[in-house]
Amino acid sequence: MLCGGVGGARFCSGVVSVADEVTIVGNVGDDVEVLGLHVSPDLDSVVYALAGLNDEERGWGRAGETWEALATVSALGGEDWFMLGDRDLGLHLVRTRALRAGEPLSAVTQRIARALGVSATLLPATDDSLRTWLDTPAGSFPFQEWFVARRHQDEVDAVRVVGDSRPAPGVLDAIGSADAILIAPSNPYVSIGPILAVPGIREALAARTVPCVAVSPLIGGRAVKGPADRMLARLAGGTTPVHVASCYDGLIDALVFDEADVEHVDGLGVRAVVTKTLMRDDAAKRALAEAALDVAGAHA
Repeated sequence: MLCGGVGGARFCSGVVSVADEVTIVGNVGDDVEVLGLHVSPDLDSVVYALAGLNDEERGWGRAGETWEALATVSALGGEDWFMLGDRDLGLHLVRTRALRAGEPLSAVTQRIARALGVSATLLPATDDSLRTWLDTPAGSFPFQEWFVARRHQDEVDAVRVVGDSRPAPGVLDAIGSADAILIAPSNPYVSIGPILAVPGIREALAARTVPCVAVSPLIGGRAVKGPADRMLARLAGGTTPVHVASCYDGLIDALVFDEADVEHVDGLGVRAVVTKTLMRDDAAKRALAEAALDVAGAHA
């Protein structure tokens, strides 16, 4: 499964609850250094969701979080625009020390996931430095500055993924040996796009011999949260399932989308699977995962 963002992390928990031997390839284009620490927001969202530690109400970070360290940083005039909670901080400290000691991101990610009781295999798309930049009428910004500091209010003219990279160990093997491939209901441009930008990954998907099924992140043409609908409207020309499918041209065999968009079945170009996609609770997550796995021909 290719995954990024909070919606993708929620979908991952549904898939892992109904399928065995799941490998998740996570986006690292929005990784950022904060207060000298290496933060991998999308990987951490997946880890926390699968470990049952995520904050469902806030939509990101850990449940039961406190903010004493950040309050001290703010009082001392430090960098406080990126919300690092006290519990979350511990993970970043461990990761940063491991990376500085020469451990690759894929190894430390898997070690952290195992320590938190996650059974699925979680791999970053690459161990190399890869960063997403947004070109806007107000200028060009790295992802987190645009998304968090500027509250993603700037319209996006283009998305650029910067950095020489190669797939992390195990990524291409996972794609090549999969029974089915899923693309989570993530933003196609800033969550899935950076994964596909790693040389070799798009080509591996295009050469697949098993079904690849994507799940739309939009319901009734609107994002549940975040800027995916605005980006699709501006960069793809619309927010229907047809526009979502166009982001994965040649890479998918089916698109799962919500009943609210059923009128847009025609012209999809791939198999349409219409169901309820709002992941209100664990049962809804499982149902959506089962719908995607059923069309992919992969069952628990």
